[in-house]
This record gives sequence, structure tokens and C-alpha cells, in this order.
Amino acid sequence: MTDEVDVAALVAQLRAVGHTVAAAESLTGGLVTATLVDVAGASRVVRGGVVAYQADLKTRLVGVDAGLIDREGTVNAGVAEQLALGVRRELGATWGLGTTGVAGPGPAEGHPAGTVHVAVAGPDGVTSRRLRLEGDRAAVRRGAVHAVLADLHYRLGKNHGSTDVESGREGGGHDSDA
Repeated sequence: MTDEVDVAALVAQLRAVGHTVAAAESLTGGLVTATLVDVAGASRVVRGGVVAYQADLKTRLVGVDAGLIDREGTVNAGVAEQLALGVRRELGATWGLGTTGVAGPGPAEGHPAGTVHVAVAGPDGVTSRRLRLEGDRAAVRRGAVHAVLADLHYRLGKNHGSTDVESGREGGGHDSDA
């Protein structure tokens, strides 16, 4: 997996800069939050998580625009971004994470299994990227978790001068990983 991140180091980094995080998850079903809270001391940085698997909950719980979902479906960058922005706002966190996509085994909303969008919202705005992940449902979900946490790690380093951030990597816009 290309997006490996040391979750304990990520939690420590959040703690060191006094930041908090919250996640709004669809296809990952709480796995992002569970991965974070597996680390001792996570209670100092994790505000909480929302599992909004159905479209109406995305709208009601974190404010994803119902019109966007009606026009585009739930598997797109805009929904991931609105999940991240909404959970950041609703849970009062420095950083918000959003995940949406198709874990499989088959396609959904016209997208093949493995189509994933992850987003990170923070003090400097929101970024997202599209991923094409391989494997079974569990592998796709794990890949989405690793990707969104890697993106958070990158953004933290970019904003706080970490020396272990990949040089030349930009998280903005709608990147695509094959």
C-alpha cells in the first residue's frame, strides 16, 4: 500500500500541535475512527466520528447538500469534501475527515468497486482525492483508511513544518491514484 502512515505518530503529532480530529465515514463504516482510537492517548485528539452510510444521514447529520447527492450520487469528491467540512463543524474539530465510495463486491451508482473519495478539511481549507483501490471489501476499506490518514499526516506536516512529509506531494484538488 502506497499510503502507509504511522497512526501512533499521527496521534502524537496532533497532540503536539494541540489539534483535534473527527471523521464522517460512509464506506469505511467507522474504521477511520477505530484506527485512530486504537492508539493510547487518542482521547486527547479524537473528537468523535459519524457513520453516515445512507444518503439521508449524510445530509441530516453533517450537512451534505441533498441536491448534490440527487444530481451526482454519493460517490464523488464533493460529497467527501462536504462530509469532512461538516464533521469538522458539527463536532468542533480542527480537522475533519470524509470517506465515501464503493467497497464492493460489485459496482454501485455506476462506479466500479474500489472507487473511493477521501477528503481532509482543516484550518487551511479542504482537499480531496479519488482512489482506485484493488481487492475485496476489507482491502478497499483499509486502503481508504490509510489514504485519508496519510492525507491528514501530510497536511499536518505541511502546516507545521514536519520534516517527514513527502516532498512535492500536493493534496489539493481532485487527485487520482491508480
